[in-house]
This record gives sequence, structure tokens and C-alpha cells, in this order.
Amino acid sequence: MRLKTLLAVVLLVSTSLTTIQADALKGRGASFPGPLYKAWTSEYYAETGKKINYTPTGSGDGVKSIKKRMVDFAGSDKPLKSKKLQKTKLYMFPSVIGSIVLAYNIDGIKDGELKLSRAAIDAIFSGKATHWDDQIITKDNPGLKLPHEPITTCVRADKSGTTFNFTYFLNQINPAFKVSKKPNWKAAKVVAGKSNSGVSANIRQIKNAIGYIEYSFKIKLGLPAAQIENKEGKFINPTVESFQDGATYATWTADNDFYAVIGDPKGATSYPIVAATFILLPIEKVEKNKEVTAFMEWAFSKGDKIASGLGYVPLPDSTKDEIRKYWESKKIK
Repeated sequence: MRLKTLLAVVLLVSTSLTTIQADALKGRGASFPGPLYKAWTSEYYAETGKKINYTPTGSGDGVKSIKKRMVDFAGSDKPLKSKKLQKTKLYMFPSVIGSIVLAYNIDGIKDGELKLSRAAIDAIFSGKATHWDDQIITKDNPGLKLPHEPITTCVRADKSGTTFNFTYFLNQINPAFKVSKKPNWKAAKVVAGKSNSGVSANIRQIKNAIGYIEYSFKIKLGLPAAQIENKEGKFINPTVESFQDGATYATWTADNDFYAVIGDPKGATSYPIVAATFILLPIEKVEKNKEVTAFMEWAFSKGDKIASGLGYVPLPDSTKDEIRKYWESKKIK
């Protein structure tokens, strides 16, 4: 093949790949639903040939990126109130419900063996309890040999919706905790990591560590997680069933763009740290928004089994129907 012809072929292939890449929908933000969005987008591409690139950079980055119109859509675990949505010219709706677990790395303590009361969680993350054999922890774990070792708390380094939802739960226990995407932690020994992946890696690598992560990361890495005391005083293991029980207390309405924080729900069988994650869309990008809602329609219709398999809770059919009406009212379906 002559050099000119070869160069022409290379240029054509390069241009085609650039065009394909340019046509792909781009999203970024919350790492909480990252494993699910990865599975959904992969299956959606296999079925439709439509490419969606989602980068799990954290809710704070997602909100920042969509405000600057750097992406076609964003993910955020912290919902935005209607006034803020109007100011930034955004639409918002939930995509799925997940949960936050307290995963740990303590020699000899298996998955689900550690029980953490609300008082113990408050003590660990406020710095009042500095060692694993503190009486506030041991009193609910008489059969466990908890070591006299310092507690390392693994938290997020970035602005995080997972942190927002976890601190919301902490605030329900102790109002002194400020609800925040990036709080000033007062725990005795703190190690920060970026995204759920970074926190999970720190827990896995650091002996006597504990940290808050989304449930699917616990499953993926095989990390042990604690039973947590719920609002009714019951110790609940993190399971899809207990997440579903907690999620039934969520209330949604299109009137306020589905704003809802589910954390610390009622119910004797409810897992206490349940959270929804949301999609943000720029109002003016009507045609791109239709592509995003087409993907979400596919996810709502065909993605529930994938979601459940990864430990998420699909939205109720009634909520999905309300979201579809919301799309129609905004003329983005």
C-alpha cells in the first residue's frame, strides 16, 4: 500500500473513532451508583449500540461539572432543592436506591459479627471512642474479642453524596454532627480516600480500620460489615431485603423535583442508612436529555435485575411512572 493511501486510511479511521466518541453521552459524578451505571451502560450498549461514558468522580464533582455544562448529565447522591435547580437551570430525578454500610478490617471478626449501636457509631466518628475495646462498643459484643488497638476511620477526601447521606444519619443520632458532603472529621485517627473505591481500598489495607461505603463495594471486595442499630433499636444486617424495607418509607413528588433524603427510616426491619441517587440534566439540552431519558427508560424497564444483583433497590413502579410523567411535562421524553 502506498504511503499516501495508508495515511488516508489512518486519517479516516481516526476521524470515525473521534465521531463515535463525540456522539457518546458523557456523564460524571456520584460514585455510589458507579458499579450499577457501569453494568447498565455496558448492557445498554450491547443491546442498542449506543455508547454512554460515566465517570464516578463523586457527587461534588458531578454537580460542578453539570453546572459548567462539561457533561451531558451528572449523578449526585445529594439531592438539590427546587430553588437551586431553578437557579442552575437543571432537572432532577432519582435513578435507584442504595445503602451505606460500615465495613471493617479487624482480625478474627467476620462479616456481620460486629454490632454497632447508634451510640457506638457516634463515639467512633466523633473521636470519643479511640480503641476497639472501648466499653461503648464491647457492651453490645460480649462474644467478640475486640483488640486494644486504635480505631482508624476511613472517610472520603472528595465532596461526596455518600458522605452527605452518612452524615445525615449521624445527625439523626447526634445533632452536633453537621450534615455535609465534606465535613471536618473529629475522629481520633482519620484516613481519607477518593470515591467509594478509595475508601474501600483503605479499609482493606489498614488493620483495625472502619469506614462508610456503598454496599456494592462491600460485595465486590468481600469486606465484612457491621450490624447497625436502627431507629427502633434493632440491630440490622445490610441485606437487599432490609434495604427494601427501609426504602418503602421514601416519599417522592414531581412538584419538588423528587427531592428526598431517606436516611434513618422507621420500621423494625429497616436498615438505617438507605439513600437514593439522582440524575441531573441541563434544561436547555433538550435533544441530549431525550437520549439520557431513553437510556433511563431502558434501565427502568430492563435494569432492575442487574440492580438487585449488585445490591441496589430498584425504584417502585409507581415512582418510575411519576418520573415518566415528569419527563413528559418537561418535553424530554
